[in-house]
Amino acid sequence: MKNWFTVKHWNSDTFVISEWRHWEETHCYLLLGKERALLIDTGLGIGDLRAQVEQLTDLPVLVVSTHVHWDHIGGHRQFGMHGVHPLEQNWLQGHFPLPLAIVKQQLMKDFTPPEGSNLQDYDLFQGSPSLLLQDGDLIELGGRQVTVLHTPGHSPGHLCFWEADRGSLYSGDLIYCGTLYANYPSTDPQAFLQSLEKVTALPIRQILPGHHDLQLSAGLAVQMRDGLRTLRAAGKLCHGSGLHSFEGWSILL
Repeated sequence: MKNWFTVKHWNSDTFVISEWRHWEETHCYLLLGKERALLIDTGLGIGDLRAQVEQLTDLPVLVVSTHVHWDHIGGHRQFGMHGVHPLEQNWLQGHFPLPLAIVKQQLMKDFTPPEGSNLQDYDLFQGSPSLLLQDGDLIELGGRQVTVLHTPGHSPGHLCFWEADRGSLYSGDLIYCGTLYANYPSTDPQAFLQSLEKVTALPIRQILPGHHDLQLSAGLAVQMRDGLRTLRAAGKLCHGSGLHSFEGWSILL
C-alpha cells in the first residue's frame, strides 16, 4: 500500500496525514511539542499509520479522538496511549452504534481497495482508552498546549482541539466543506448548533477539518452557525427535515 498516505508539512511542527484516495478524504494531524507529540485521529485503519508517524517524529505519541467513528479510529490499534470523551468510551467496548457490516459498506462505497490490502478482515477498533478527555482539559506537549473542547452534535462525545496561541481549531466532523451528518440516532442537531456557538466565540485564525478541503476560511464556523440558526428559526433543526444546502456545505438532518 505504498503512497496510501499523503503528508503535508503544515508548518514547522505540524503535519497533516491524509487519505485522499478514499471518498472520505480523512485527515489526521500530528502536532510536535518538545516533549511529546499529539496525533489527532487515526483515520480509516488502512495502511501503516504508525510507520508513517515514525518517519516524522521519534517523540512519544499520544493519540486523541475527535470522536469514536470508524473513519477516525481505524489506526488506534497501532499505537499505545489514546484518549476519548467518556460519553463514547463504551463505543470502544462493544457498543459501537453501527454493525460491522454497515461499516464495511461505508468503507467500500465508491472505492477500489489498494493493492495489498485485505479489507475482508477489516474490523472495528475496540479497546480501553488510556485517558478520558473532558471539556477544558489541557494537553501539554512541551512548549505547546492544546485545549480539549466538548462539541457534541455529530456524536455525543465529539471533541474539537483548540490551540489558542495559534488560533487553530482542529474541528473533526463539526466543521468541514461538504455534507455534515446529524441525521442518525446518535446525533443531536440542537447540540450541533450549540457547539458551533461555542467555537465561534473563539478567535479562530484557521480551521483544520476532519475531511476534504484543507483550505478553509476561518469564517466558515460563523457561516455554519448562522445557517443552523436559520434552520432553528424555521423549525427545521431536527431529525427528518432532510438535506439543507448552503454555499460550500450542507447538513443532513
